[in-house]
Order: sequence, then structure tokens, then C-alpha cells
Amino acid sequence: MSDEIKSTDTHQQLIDLLTERQARFRVVEHEAVGKCEAVSEIRGTALGQGAKALVCKVKGNGVKKHVLAILAADQQADLSQLASHFGGLKASLASPAEVDALTACVFGAIPPFSFHPDLTLVADPLLFERFDEIAFNAGLLEKSVIMDTQDYLRIARPELVAFRRQ
Repeated sequence: MSDEIKSTDTHQQLIDLLTERQARFRVVEHEAVGKCEAVSEIRGTALGQGAKALVCKVKGNGVKKHVLAILAADQQADLSQLASHFGGLKASLASPAEVDALTACVFGAIPPFSFHPDLTLVADPLLFERFDEIAFNAGLLEKSVIMDTQDYLRIARPELVAFRRQ
């Protein structure tokens, strides 16, 4: 299956889920840009409203797991905090092949929802403390979703883990 078809499937799966669960959201179509700063400007949202999705792998101490780690786009991740939360020794970003297998999305288009049973969803709480809405790429680089923060928490149900650099 081509990358474009898989990403379209992820986008549709996300929109179906949000519609089914009666989330307050809107889809914004825009130029495919990779940088958080540029896309937040196009969306008309603050950088801190952006939900940056990082596919990570945690290893060591008998731990071997993949994590979809979500944090505010204006923050940096501290992967060692993520590793220690799961009892591992280190965490690193997953390879492009792992990202594709676990999310069916290209890097930069990953929504803050896990649709794969082997991908544990965690989110840094700061993302939900500053704004009533969050914004994120919706499985495709040229489509974003802006949605109610409380609806996101209710539907995605991420484990809240502080893993941003202080």
C-alpha cells in the first residue's frame, strides 16, 4: 500500500473517531509544511497549542516498548525522563520504518492518537494546561485538526507524564 493511501486511511480513521465521539473539532486544509512554527502560523494558532508527536522506543532493564509521546510544540522532550517513567534505561526516536509501521503516517503528520496496540500513548500535561484547544496534523501533512482540549483528553485518554526539558 502506498504511503499516501495509508496516511489517508489514518486521517479518515481519526475523523471518524472524533465524529463518533462527538468531539468539538474542525479540519484545516493548508500547504504541507514540516516546521511546527510555520504550520501554527498557517493554522492561526499559538505554537504552544500544537501537539507534537514523537514515536520513541524505550529500552533497557528488560523493557522494550514503543511510545507515542505528545508534547506542546514549543517544548523540547527529555527522553531520559520518558525512559525512567517506563523503567527503561534509555529512550530514542524510532526509525522511519518503525514510525511507518506503528502510525501509517509520514514523520510530521502523526496525530496524537494511537491506533496501534503496540504503541503506548503518553502526553506531557503542559499541553493541556494553557489553551482550550490543541492543534495537530491529522495523518496528512496538508490537513490539521484543531480540537477542544477536554474532548482530546476524553477520547485519546493519554497517560499524563511530564517529560519536557525543564
